[in-house]
Amino acid sequence: MKEHVQKFGRFLSGMVMPNIGAFIAWGLIAALFIPDGWLGKWGPAATINTMVGPMLSYLLPILIGYTGGKAVGGQKGAVTGALATLGAIASTSSTMFIGAMICGPLGGWCIKKFDEKMEGHIPAGFEMVVNNFSVGIIGGILAVLSIFVIGPACVKITDVLGAGVGFLVDHSLLPLTAVLVEPAKVLFLNNAINHGVFTPIGTAQALEAGKSILFMIESNPGPGLGLLLAYCVAGKGETRSSAGAAAVIQFVGGIHEIYFPYVLMNPIVILGPMVGNIAGIFTLSLLGGGLVAAASPGSIIAEMLMTPKGGYFANIVGIAVAAAVSFAISVFLLKFFGKDASLEEAQAQVAASKAASKGQAVSAGAPTGANVDIKSVKKIVFACDAGMGSSAMGATMLRNKLKDAGITDIEVIHHPVSEIPSDCQIVVTHHELAHRAVASNPSARVVPIQNFMGAPEYAMLVDELVAARSGKAAPAAAPKAAEAPAAPGAILLEKKNIVLNCKSVTPEEAIRACGRLMVESGYCTEGYVQGMIERNAGFPVAIGSHVAIPHGTNESREFIKKTGLVVMTYPDGIQWDEETVRLVIGIASQGEEHLDILNRIVEVAETEEDTDALVDSATVEDLYKKLNGLN
Repeated sequence: MKEHVQKFGRFLSGMVMPNIGAFIAWGLIAALFIPDGWLGKWGPAATINTMVGPMLSYLLPILIGYTGGKAVGGQKGAVTGALATLGAIASTSSTMFIGAMICGPLGGWCIKKFDEKMEGHIPAGFEMVVNNFSVGIIGGILAVLSIFVIGPACVKITDVLGAGVGFLVDHSLLPLTAVLVEPAKVLFLNNAINHGVFTPIGTAQALEAGKSILFMIESNPGPGLGLLLAYCVAGKGETRSSAGAAAVIQFVGGIHEIYFPYVLMNPIVILGPMVGNIAGIFTLSLLGGGLVAAASPGSIIAEMLMTPKGGYFANIVGIAVAAAVSFAISVFLLKFFGKDASLEEAQAQVAASKAASKGQAVSAGAPTGANVDIKSVKKIVFACDAGMGSSAMGATMLRNKLKDAGITDIEVIHHPVSEIPSDCQIVVTHHELAHRAVASNPSARVVPIQNFMGAPEYAMLVDELVAARSGKAAPAAAPKAAEAPAAPGAILLEKKNIVLNCKSVTPEEAIRACGRLMVESGYCTEGYVQGMIERNAGFPVAIGSHVAIPHGTNESREFIKKTGLVVMTYPDGIQWDEETVRLVIGIASQGEEHLDILNRIVEVAETEEDTDALVDSATVEDLYKKLNGLN
C-alpha cells in the first residue's frame, strides 16, 4: 500500500516539479505587478499585470498536461496531453490544474496505445504522416471530450476540495493537516503533498486573495529547524556535533530531507515537528499569513521571496513559532525518551526510503534502480539520447563480455532513452541520463555509467549476473565467429571520408566538419548537421577512450538521405567537455546498417591506448579496411 501511495504521489508531483520555475515566475510577477503589489503603482505595471491571468489560466495547466503526457507517451504523448488540457481549460473559467493532471497522462496513454496497435503496420515512408495525424486526431478528440466531460468533472472536484479546505479554515482545523504532513515528509511524500495537492488548490486561492496559507503547510522550514536545534542541545556524540550544520542547510538551503535521519534515530521526536507545524499553521491563520506562490525549495529565502507585500510579519512569526514549539517538545522528548542510535545507520535508512520513493533500490557498491530479480534477467537495454551511436557501442561491449562469461541467453539491445522497452529488466545509460531512463521505464533497474567505452560497471554487472546464476551450470560460450568481409554493397565508410591529422578545433567545429563531409557525400542535408550540434549540446557525444561519435537527435533523422559514416583523426586531441578526443566518427543512419562498423570500433578502440595507437599509426587504407571489415 505504501509503495502504491508513493508511486501515485511521485506521479502527481512529477507533473508539477519540472514546471515549478514557471510557478515561481508567475508568483514573482503577481507579487510585483498586481495593483496591490510592490510595484503596482509603477507606470508599466498595468501592462505587465496582463500576463498574470493568462499564465495561470493557460500556461501553467498546459505545461502540466504536456509534462504528464510526455511521462506516459513520450513527445507525441506530450503534445496530445497539451491538446486535451486545452479542452479542459476552455470548458470553464476555473483554474484547471486538476484537469491538466488528468488530461496530460490520458493523452499520453491514448497515443501510446495507438502506437502499440500500429506497430509493424505502417507502410515504409508513411511514418511521419501517421505520427502527425494520429496526434492531431486523438488530441482533437480528447480536447472535445475534455470540454464536455473532464473539465466540468474537474470543476466539481475542485469545488469539493476547496470546500474541504474552507471547512478546515472556518472551523480552525487547518493546523491538524500537520498530523499527516510531517510523517509523510519522512516517507518522502513531501513533494507529492506539496506540489500534487497544495500547489494546485493554493494557486487558485492566491489568484482570488493574493496569497494562500497552503503554500506554507509543507514548506515551512520552522519545524525541521526546531528539531535540529534540539539535537544541538540534547543530542549526544555525532548527532549533536552534526546537527548545527544540518540546521543551516535545512533552514537556509531548504533541504528538509537532511533532518529525516534525526527522526528515524528516535521516531518519537516526530511529535516535535508535528506539534510545531500545528502551532505554526495556527499562527499563520491567526495573523493572515501566506505566500503568493509555491516556495521551492522550502528555505527561509524562498519563503521570503514568495511573501506578499505586508505579509512579512505574519510569515516570520509563523515560522518562528513553529521552530520554537518544535524545539521545546523535541528537547523534552530527547532528554526523557531519547535513545542512543547511529546517525550513519539512520542516513542509510533514509537513502533506502528515498530510493524506494523513486522506484529504486540502493545497495552498497551496486548499480541503482528498481528491484529486479537478477536471476530472471533476459533483456538489457543500452540507452542514449538518440539510440544510434554510443549506446550501440556500449551494447556491443557488454554483449561480448557476457559471451566471454558464458552467458548467452540475455538479449542486449540499444534504444533511445525516451523509448526504453517495457519488458527490459536492466537499463545501462550515462549517469546524466539516468533520471530520464527511470522516467521512461520505472520498473527497470538503471545502471549509470560515466562513459560508454570501457566502463568498470560492465564487469561489475557481468560478475553479478554470473554470481546469481552460479547455482546452475552456465551455458557454454559460443565461439566467436570470424568477421566476414563486407559485401561490396555494404561499404559504408568510403576512403574519401577518412581525414587524417586534422588540426585541433572546438567540439562544435569538429561536428560541423563531419557534417560537411556527410552533406557532400549525400548522406544528409544541413538539417541533420544542426541536429548533431543540438545532440552534443544536450548530451556530449564524447564516449570515452578518446573517441567521439557525433550523430543527430531522433527528430533530425528525417534529414538523413542514406546511411554513411565519416572518420577524422586529431593527433593533438580536442578538449571535449571533460574528455580528450582524438578519433571522431560521424554517423548518419536510417537503420541498423552502421552497427558492424561500430562493433569494429569497439574492438580497435576499446581503451585510450588502443585509440592512441590507431590515431598515431593508421593510414587511410588501414582505417578503410579495419572499419569496413576487409582485412
